[in-house]
Amino acid sequence: QVQLVESGGGLVQAGGSLRLSCAASGTIFGADVMGWYRQGPGKQRELVATITVGGRANYGDAVKGRFAISRDNAKNTVYLQMNSLEPEDTAVYYCNLVRRAIVTINIWGQGTQVTVSS
Repeated sequence: QVQLVESGGGLVQAGGSLRLSCAASGTIFGADVMGWYRQGPGKQRELVATITVGGRANYGDAVKGRFAISRDNAKNTVYLQMNSLEPEDTAVYYCNLVRRAIVTINIWGQGTQVTVSS
């Protein structure tokens, strides 16, 4: 089964940028959808962005126009470029992979903390 390892989180001032990376180990299939979700203090997990192997991206309303997701299928890696960061973006960011087959597989990384100071 696939394992996901995130990196790139940290502390940044409002208006700054960060780039998150998620490396997947194991066999990756063409139908696998990868993406990012986040969970702030006292909040429910919410969609940040997802991307298909073909490059179709879907963004949560809160990050549209500021974040960009990309995928390198050869390296089994997904990236999240975060620009114009706001304090409201402070959260634990989780990498995710969904494989829809006979039984749907939903895999999560451990998460990486992003803190935006004002």
